[in-house]
Amino acid sequence: MNQEVADYMLNLPKWQAELAEVLRNMVHETIPEAEERIQYKKPHFLKNGHYAAVISPSKDAVAFMIMNAAGIDFPKGFDGPAERKWIKLKEGGTPDLAALSELLKQASGTL
Repeated sequence: MNQEVADYMLNLPKWQAELAEVLRNMVHETIPEAEERIQYKKPHFLKNGHYAAVISPSKDAVAFMIMNAAGIDFPKGFDGPAERKWIKLKEGGTPDLAALSELLKQASGTL
């Protein structure tokens, strides 16, 4: 794991930091070889040099974006164009990590 990403997450509001860390761990469990870095001021996760996922905090949410999403059937709650889909997670909500992991596994499978 990248120290720059860890430092970034430490500077988020507590609930966002906790959620981002859960998402970060899920990405690494789903894609063990994932590399992480701060790019465009957000944590990005890459597989074989290609974008796989992004964690994007905002004022009232943490968006989790899955790249390479074309052809995958995403459930209600996801937004974005065919090539990338995201879901906004709000404070107090509980993300379905199993579902996110499965979608990420499908999307990153061809990277």
